Amino acid sequence: MAEKKPSIHDIAKAAGVGVGTVSRVLNERANVAEATRTKVTAVMERLGYRPTFAARHIRTGRSQLFGFLTDQVTTTPFAHDLIKGAQARARQADRMLLVIDADGDDRVRAQAVANLIERGVEGIVYAAMFHHEVHVPKALHEVPAVLVDSFSSARDFPSVVPDEVLGGRMATERLLADGHRRIAMVTNDFLTTGYPAAVGRLEGYTQALADAGVAFDEALVREGSGNADSGYRWTHDLLDIDDPPTAFFFGTDRMAMGAYFAFTERGLHVPDDVSVVGFDDQHYIADALRPALTTMALPHAAMGRWAIDHLLTAPWGDDRSPPQRRLPCPIVERGSVGPVRPAQGATPERSLTGRR
Repeated sequence: MAEKKPSIHDIAKAAGVGVGTVSRVLNERANVAEATRTKVTAVMERLGYRPTFAARHIRTGRSQLFGFLTDQVTTTPFAHDLIKGAQARARQADRMLLVIDADGDDRVRAQAVANLIERGVEGIVYAAMFHHEVHVPKALHEVPAVLVDSFSSARDFPSVVPDEVLGGRMATERLLADGHRRIAMVTNDFLTTGYPAAVGRLEGYTQALADAGVAFDEALVREGSGNADSGYRWTHDLLDIDDPPTAFFFGTDRMAMGAYFAFTERGLHVPDDVSVVGFDDQHYIADALRPALTTMALPHAAMGRWAIDHLLTAPWGDDRSPPQRRLPCPIVERGSVGPVRPAQGATPERSLTGRR
């Protein structure tokens, strides 16, 4: 038979104080003498007292819980940083996360929101699998909520997303800084999808070229599909054009990985013959490539922290427009970018296309 757990009454009796005093100690109220607080705390430790969640919730009216509702994000390589960032900020504020993955199912998503609200969560973070518009359950309006890596069409929820335009701009500027002017861009998705990552990164690319006085050349742009095979095929295609690029900006690290295979087949070396910048900072790719890949990091940990911080500090229910925050994608320097050579692509021994 399990040993009976001590109650708040047992603590009061053993400490020689009233139940109200023990309650004030548990709730960290100021109107308790320090000596009394120390004595009560010592008794609780000695007897192994742990207040139940239900009792604490009733006493304080606060659950100290945040819901973290994901939409397949736990199956992506970025889930760790996103959840870790949110959890670290929640822990600083003595809060816990209840994580539920809806797996892209609308019914599961709606039920998850209802379950979290029933458990008295103080707020909900809704995290999408990738940056796009989402349609959230109506019940999400009943509790403070923040959308992460996503936004609602009505912009009626606070949201935090990567600054895709700035990321594309910085990636291109990095290549321009080393003297490259023939810079290819392979988007991470088809532009017709309208996904912010594909559209925004291309916009940043064109902005950087314009600011540097480099004419936009549509012959240097391809619409990829994010995977390694796409990067491999479009790299070969771009190397075959007249006046091929000396540098490549890929919308994903996976496409950059495919490009490395194509460069090897052409007898080209990174970064001596051609420079490469990726996007996403998927460590198992970027760190493993040789040379390691310079890339733009998606700010998943920072987005997780921002979401929890907003739930903790922002007023809820006022008439102000919810903030729509964009966080920068920092560049991670590795070894895939080098200065353009004066005679690059013109040497008789090896042209940039790899043909002799």
